[in-house]
Amino acid sequence: MNDPLPLLYERSLLTDLDLHFARLMARLASENSPLPLGEGLGVRGALELAAALASHATGQGDICVNLRQWARRWTLVAGETPAFVPPPTSEWLGNLRASPVVGRPGQRHPLVLDRRGRVDEARLRADLDRLFPRHPQLIGPDWQKVAAAVAALKRVCVISGGPGTGKTSTVLKILALLTGQSGERPLRIALAAPTGKAAARLQEAIRAAKPTLGLEPDRLAQIPEEASTLHRLLGARPDSVYFRHDCDNPLPVDVLVVDEVSMVGLALMAKTVDALPPAARLILLGDKDQLASVEAGAALGDICFGGGRFSPEFRARLAALTGESLPRSRTVGSPLADAIVLLRHSYRFGAASGIGALARAVNGGKSAEAVALLTGEPREDIAWRTLADPAELPEQLAEAVGDGFAPYLHAAREGTGPAAVFERFNQFRVLTALRQGPFGVEALNRLCEAALRDRGLIQTRQGWYLGRPVMIVRNDYNLRLFNGDIGITLPDPDEPERMRVFFLGSDGALRSFAPARLPEHETVYAMTVHKSQGSEFDRVLVVTPNAPSPVLSRELVYTALTRAKQQAAFHGLSAVFAGAVERRLRRSSGLRDRLWVEPRAGGNR
Repeated sequence: MNDPLPLLYERSLLTDLDLHFARLMARLASENSPLPLGEGLGVRGALELAAALASHATGQGDICVNLRQWARRWTLVAGETPAFVPPPTSEWLGNLRASPVVGRPGQRHPLVLDRRGRVDEARLRADLDRLFPRHPQLIGPDWQKVAAAVAALKRVCVISGGPGTGKTSTVLKILALLTGQSGERPLRIALAAPTGKAAARLQEAIRAAKPTLGLEPDRLAQIPEEASTLHRLLGARPDSVYFRHDCDNPLPVDVLVVDEVSMVGLALMAKTVDALPPAARLILLGDKDQLASVEAGAALGDICFGGGRFSPEFRARLAALTGESLPRSRTVGSPLADAIVLLRHSYRFGAASGIGALARAVNGGKSAEAVALLTGEPREDIAWRTLADPAELPEQLAEAVGDGFAPYLHAAREGTGPAAVFERFNQFRVLTALRQGPFGVEALNRLCEAALRDRGLIQTRQGWYLGRPVMIVRNDYNLRLFNGDIGITLPDPDEPERMRVFFLGSDGALRSFAPARLPEHETVYAMTVHKSQGSEFDRVLVVTPNAPSPVLSRELVYTALTRAKQQAAFHGLSAVFAGAVERRLRRSSGLRDRLWVEPRAGGNR
């Protein structure tokens, strides 16, 4: 049998698209010169088989097809006595080199034969073992190690996990792995996030942990230390929905890492993918259980909808590479499932953590358990106070607000540097679900100012008082100030009697502006849970309304809770809180249907 494609198609190992692509490549090649069948597979058969396998590999999310590895694994696919036996790899490669549609790296041909494109599994296995030593607290598979292996094998990798599961440290080690597989040409790597705050956190984490990798200098130099917002990376154009980089002008990257993907709307995600070169790798990080983006869509939730299990063949490959015992799965609804890894173990919140236990109960929709955790035996890291009447707010919150914001206000008064003031300001925040009404962010900010003024911590006779924190709510591309950026009012170092508003950039640099130059802004002792995404605080105080609201959901409660690293205190009514935990935020999305639900017409696609 000279043509294995029908056999592969019958066993659903190739799709209609793969077959049509293989035949197209053969026709294009024949237009330039005859393709003799020859003995065995021949030039034409070698081309069609390689083209079909390459098409199928990219459909599965792989960056290329490893012909040597495919030949070795053929018996697993075709059985012990197959009707077709692949030719020796050297003969196969020789036939491909004779085809006019197959070129070398750098040539503009439909197919490229690249020795560097294959994964060096021996080196990958060694790097995985070195970078991911077994953690003594870990029970079950090391999902960080598994995620790294998936990212090395797949062109697209999606890593979802809650706070403390190690998403950022995992992606840093992934980049270290990829530098070991890059060959002679250094990788072009870009780091991005949807907001300046998220980009700054990603950048800070990468810079802090990079020296611990123990890589050779040339590999270490390939890992960037700067992260940018997606808008800046794509080349935002003022007063336009289009970007400088798109499919006609792709980004000059080999690897793109996007953090906090839950905050990315569907339109921006589509434009990001559209701007990637065809051979680039995309690594997405985020927490699928957080609130969806403010813009339309729920990209990360849709992508991860059917994740958490691997196809049997890919599971076996991962187990061999990582040495981890992975759970078996009978069926996988989409090829995308092999590209998704869910990190399960939180290194921040242990078994005794109230935040961890409450997060699990909230995510599981277990409202009674969540309320019992908050209102039952006191815990150090979670707290509850019943709040039924808006008139009780000033008295109930005054002490917590004063204690929470006093450290940064004292630092501002003592002339501590702006960077240290920002660090102390980020120790505490008031969060709420609403913008309007007595439990909304506008009323809470007025309440916070009154409490701090009564305690003598601020003087509000002038609008721009020492220590006033503000959040930008409208983009200003000329000033490079964007929605969500936070500034703090401090004395001008050159003219202390004048106030300037300082902003801490994603690169750690400080910039200051005269208050009158700022775009639209608002005071920000309190902020909505949506605006808090991408940020972390030592402690949060979460105010929930005294009546059900359409915006209250399981995802909102979880997002508010997990902004806290040390303590989360909730103020509200237990019935309203329980109702929020029971309500899931659902957005209609064609993306989820296309990825996971839509039936395959005719059984093969």
